Amino acid sequence: MIRKLVISLFFTGSLFIYAGEEHTNIQKRYEQSYRHEQIGKLDDAIKILIPLYQKYPKGYTLNLRLGWLFFLKRNYMNAIQYYKKASLIKPYAIEPKLGLVRVYLAINDYQKSQTLINEILRTDFYNYYGNLYAIEALIGEKKYNIALEITRKMLTLYPTDITFLEMLARIYKETNSSYLNEVYQDILTLDPHNTLIKEVNP
Repeated sequence: MIRKLVISLFFTGSLFIYAGEEHTNIQKRYEQSYRHEQIGKLDDAIKILIPLYQKYPKGYTLNLRLGWLFFLKRNYMNAIQYYKKASLIKPYAIEPKLGLVRVYLAINDYQKSQTLINEILRTDFYNYYGNLYAIEALIGEKKYNIALEITRKMLTLYPTDITFLEMLARIYKETNSSYLNEVYQDILTLDPHNTLIKEVNP
């Protein structure tokens, strides 16, 4: 029964299936990688995972993590490579697609961002980050009316969400809306030390 379960997990794409000592080694390397990331040593956070990647180049979580670390390093070409590989390994996973969108937004490639965002939202119409990145891309393209529609949709679900309220403030700022000050006050009520207000407040 146990053997059948292990085989079943393997063929259904379990994230980790390694025996005893090897699993412990993997956990230690991930833990060290997280620790290096927390203190800003991104090169070390990557380096500690390379031996694992050499053994398991088709590891979903490895490719996802390396994509994230290279994104933090602003090495966007490598980040794209690893996120794309993670997406090929698990084609229905949203995580690597969101990672790719973050990279494309960072390099102002709004067309590729929107293509991926549309894929994500076809699967999950109310995906939090999918909608957030859609708004960012639309603001970047100065498509404020569409960005406003999506922002209002998400604020219907998350009326006190600071991030979406900030997006609303950015849109109102760009479109000279008379509602801008009202949104400022709402944000400051919920988050008195909000830094965005200082940036966008006229």
